[in-house]
Amino acid sequence: MAEAAAAASACTFCALHLPLGPRPIHQLHEQARILVTSQAPGTKAHLSGIPFEDASGERLRDWLGLERDRFYDPTKLAILPMGLCYPGRLPRGGDCPPRPECAPLWHPRILPRFTNLRLRLLVGAYAVRFVLGPRMALSERVARYAESLPTHFPLPHPSWRTLVWAKKNPWFDAEVIPALRQEVERALAD
Repeated sequence: MAEAAAAASACTFCALHLPLGPRPIHQLHEQARILVTSQAPGTKAHLSGIPFEDASGERLRDWLGLERDRFYDPTKLAILPMGLCYPGRLPRGGDCPPRPECAPLWHPRILPRFTNLRLRLLVGAYAVRFVLGPRMALSERVARYAESLPTHFPLPHPSWRTLVWAKKNPWFDAEVIPALRQEVERALAD
């Protein structure tokens, strides 16, 4: 895993398409029990080099019921985004999608190196579609999360936009979050 992580950290494959330049961000350890497959780092993560170093990260940690130290323990939780680098901003606001070259390039090299994975959290539409396929809308996939267990747990992206979505879909906080926390604890239990 160390070799694969070092190679991913040195990647410049998409450099011409990245407005802030390449800075691959991930958290990888072969013993991790949970893998977070997210979209791509934001500007704060790009600047700090720490995945989920923003309000989305706080929201995700709250959803998972994990304190910061457990979340950032690579032997417990790995983070492998769909795009390892910050992809830039869309003209009308919001981040660009993850670079399409990244996940096909790095996921096959890294995923087989995990030896202890118990749960893969798919955070955001790009991750959900990449792993589980495009056959249903994200809201429906999240509502039907149990169909993906015990190996996968689909989630929306924890951005501020999700707050509005969650108010329209109260089942998310009432049903999905408690089930998510239970699955996270199951995956981390000895």
